[in-house]
Amino acid sequence: MIPAAPVAAPASHADQTNILAFCCFPSGSDGAKLSIVKTALITGITGQDGSYLTEHLLAQGYTVHGLVRRASMFNRSRIEHLRVGSSKLEAQSSKLVLHYGDLNDLTSLRRMLRQIKPREVYHLAGQSHVGLSFEIPEVTCMENGMATLGLLEALRDLDYPVRFYLAASSEIFGAPATSPQTEETAFNPVNPYGCAKAFAAQLCRVYRSAYGVFACSGIAYNHESPRRGENFVTRKITLGAARIKAGQQDMLHLGNLDAKRDWGYAPEYVVAMWQALQAEKPQDYILATGRVCSIREFAIAAFDELGIKLEFESTGIAEFARRKDSDEVVLKVDPRYFRPAESFHLVGDASLAKKVLGWAPTIVGTEVARRMARADWDALHAS
Repeated sequence: MIPAAPVAAPASHADQTNILAFCCFPSGSDGAKLSIVKTALITGITGQDGSYLTEHLLAQGYTVHGLVRRASMFNRSRIEHLRVGSSKLEAQSSKLVLHYGDLNDLTSLRRMLRQIKPREVYHLAGQSHVGLSFEIPEVTCMENGMATLGLLEALRDLDYPVRFYLAASSEIFGAPATSPQTEETAFNPVNPYGCAKAFAAQLCRVYRSAYGVFACSGIAYNHESPRRGENFVTRKITLGAARIKAGQQDMLHLGNLDAKRDWGYAPEYVVAMWQALQAEKPQDYILATGRVCSIREFAIAAFDELGIKLEFESTGIAEFARRKDSDEVVLKVDPRYFRPAESFHLVGDASLAKKVLGWAPTIVGTEVARRMARADWDALHAS
């Protein structure tokens, strides 16, 4: 019988840092005179968070590599200003490199990792629409769950350590037994999206403890911005309010107005993503404001920012809202937009992120709605 090969213990975090410094210094160079090369890979770089994170990393002096899918139409509007345009951005644009690829193609992904040798990997890509996950559950689980497994395996096989950030979600808690939720709250997802994210977040814990991978999960609660996709309820509300004010739309149809979320501002959340990978040791962090806001309250604030006062009438699926100035009905509840299962009272306690990272959000709830509505209105006027 051939004896089993001994399994090497995972490198300590201090050892990983030393290995990283060695990998980043050319052979025979004076390490004391050189700084560690700051190179990052972002999956999902063309999304809301990816674009803000790219801006932040470039401002910190990183060279940023982004993974993008090949498509017949470009979908890079959120980062195009970083690639072309003003001379002020020329230096930054030279440090932003896009690579065609797919998270399901692990061969090309491994090749790309060996080529660019990132110090940090921010895994933001995946099917990100909770409601849509009921319609395409297999795609959601493949992109959000199995793709994370593939990335972790690829990183584990590299001959130098990489710090890994996973964009997890409050949807992993689903119907929590306690509120607010902390990093110790049990996972209890109620939709395919939450299930996939829970799987991915648990994988990070496993690879962290079993293989010594510097893997952090940012359990981010809802965070929005003017760059949010139009199929998300927050952007649907603010863009709808702007179009109604401009006379380009008559009615806004929404689902459950009583649904409440812990809404923050995306540009603040990407700072925490970066801070998590600068910490001394890897761990998971709740990223949240600690305050909840209902869909109804979000809509009221968005319309109010544009000078439209709403007055709600009736209840349940019969509820609607009129403009106070003209008495026109501009908002109605539509049962088509109700989810098969709704997450309940998701509100996070970000005390750990504040203690370890010094991170605390300042723009929350209805203020997010106002900023988004104003941006949508300005964009309509500029077009």
